[in-house]
Amino acid sequence: MKLSFILFTFCLFTACTPQKSKIYQWRGEGRKGVFDGENLLTVWPENGPEEVWFAEGVGNGYGSPTITDNKIFITGEVDSMAWLYCYDINGNLLWKEKYGKEWSKHYPGSRSAPTVVDDLVYVETGMGGLACLKSENGEMVWSKDFVTDFGGILPIHGFSEAPVVNGEKVFCMPGGKEHNVVALNRYTGELIWSCKGKGERSAYNPGNLIELPERNIFVTFSAYNLLGIDAETGELLWAHQQENTPEEKREPGIGDTHSNNVIFENGHIYYAVGDGNCGVKLQLSEDGTKISELWRTADLDTYMSGFVKMDNYLYGCGTRKKDLKSFDAITGEVVDSLKTGTGAVVAAGNMLYYYNWRGELSLLSCENGKLQQKSSFKISRGTKEHFSHPVIKNGILYQRRGNTLMAFDIRNGQEPKV
Repeated sequence: MKLSFILFTFCLFTACTPQKSKIYQWRGEGRKGVFDGENLLTVWPENGPEEVWFAEGVGNGYGSPTITDNKIFITGEVDSMAWLYCYDINGNLLWKEKYGKEWSKHYPGSRSAPTVVDDLVYVETGMGGLACLKSENGEMVWSKDFVTDFGGILPIHGFSEAPVVNGEKVFCMPGGKEHNVVALNRYTGELIWSCKGKGERSAYNPGNLIELPERNIFVTFSAYNLLGIDAETGELLWAHQQENTPEEKREPGIGDTHSNNVIFENGHIYYAVGDGNCGVKLQLSEDGTKISELWRTADLDTYMSGFVKMDNYLYGCGTRKKDLKSFDAITGEVVDSLKTGTGAVVAAGNMLYYYNWRGELSLLSCENGKLQQKSSFKISRGTKEHFSHPVIKNGILYQRRGNTLMAFDIRNGQEPKV
């Protein structure tokens, strides 16, 4: 009888305890660009890993796919309209749906990756549309427009966020004077809070969430500041201004392109930008209300290629010097470099995957921060620029180039982990 009561109490407690939703998003868990990787190839065949399928016709765009356990979501632009495409993991199209006007000016195409939570998908257009659709069939649940609904300012290259979701909220940055950063109810699109930030336009940043015991913090860049905002109340807790290097002799605020992921780990914030402070490590106070700068380096000056942290090393590309570098995460000093050209970097299984702007997809070892290229092949399918970031899921590497999505098997003779 006593055991039955204990089991009943446990089941009741479990049923009444809210379960945390699984979030599938840009650059994976924590937006760190480090994917799960077991039994992956450490060297590829001469012509690259096996291409298991490819899908053409996903529209113009640079946004990476978002992969759930059984579906693939990717955005694209066709005839100035934004489309969301849903495929199964074998590359079969399940459905496609329009969700607004897409960016069709210079570098036309989708800018961001979908965020998938439970049965809902959150997508953004370069024109400032934010939409929530059902993952089952693409049915529109709600939509908002940053410019007309929140007085947002259209950036020169279009909005480029990847929506951040926490609990009932979805966060975004219209960049207006009044509604600079907002939190919306993710089920209805209704405004929960608005933060004036620094009153600056958005800076193409995907945004991220820092989770602390005391509070959660939404972090994103406006044109000239990294902002830390209380996710519950919308209070601006702190900002880190971007400065130009002395040799540039420019007023602060000339550069406004801050498109890379912000990484939080063990009380530290890491970011990398092409303009302003370049690579930076910040100390965040335990309660999340204060920051202090620990180091900065001009050598980590990537604009939009992302960077990763593994163990005590950071890996990211240079823009002034077109190479891939490793950095000591404690000191910020350069450990090694490799002439690879500018490109996007992700990691899995203690290896780096690097897709440069020449279309070369490379596999690199990085033991103790020492970089060595193991394999490389040229992406020949697709259209226009080689800007999209690779994605790895269950031993399959997904690479988007313009109107084509490709899937490569990088497993070392093992069945995928489901």
